[in-house]
Amino acid sequence: MPDVQQQINSVRRTVGARQLEAGEARISTISQVYDTGIDDLWDAVTSAERIPRWFMPVSGELREGGKYQLEGHAGGTISRCDAPHGYAATWEYGGDVSWIEVRLTPEGDGRTRFELEHVAHVAQEFWDKFGPGATGIGWDMALHGLAMHLADPGSALDPKDAMAWIVSDEGKRFSRLSSDAWAAEAIADGTDPVTARERADRTYAAYAGD
Repeated sequence: MPDVQQQINSVRRTVGARQLEAGEARISTISQVYDTGIDDLWDAVTSAERIPRWFMPVSGELREGGKYQLEGHAGGTISRCDAPHGYAATWEYGGDVSWIEVRLTPEGDGRTRFELEHVAHVAQEFWDKFGPGATGIGWDMALHGLAMHLADPGSALDPKDAMAWIVSDEGKRFSRLSSDAWAAEAIADGTDPVTARERADRTYAAYAGD
């Protein structure tokens, strides 16, 4: 398992905003380069057999126009599929609809960058309380899971073990580092530093169960 500090440092994050027809949307982008080719990475992030090994059990029709459902979590419709370069889908959870786009880009020497963009209308009250880390920590954990899977493709993620890890000392350290990293990106995007760090503290507490 990679060191949590090393994993956090291996990830690139950005935050921003975009004006959509329904109003302003928040944009979070997260990416990491993995030591595998684009075809293998595409298989890892689109195969119903491999996705549960690093993320969550998934059902549905994993094709353009198909619907998917992550067990106990989000579902949606796959709106675009361009194998092996990327796909786009709705991300529907808790009555809200947002949008994700995954992009895979060769980086040379048999390595590939995984990039995920998440676009969402976020209630101002929620954003003021938690900022980008509310979903950002979850995406960081997903990329961490993908890194472990690619390092040992035969291994399988046990959901109970994953939940136990989140509240372990190592898991809490991961959430703290991730929350701080997202706060740094919010500051770079123009958020007041004190405000960004207060939001990061509240987000960390929610993930850590404190």
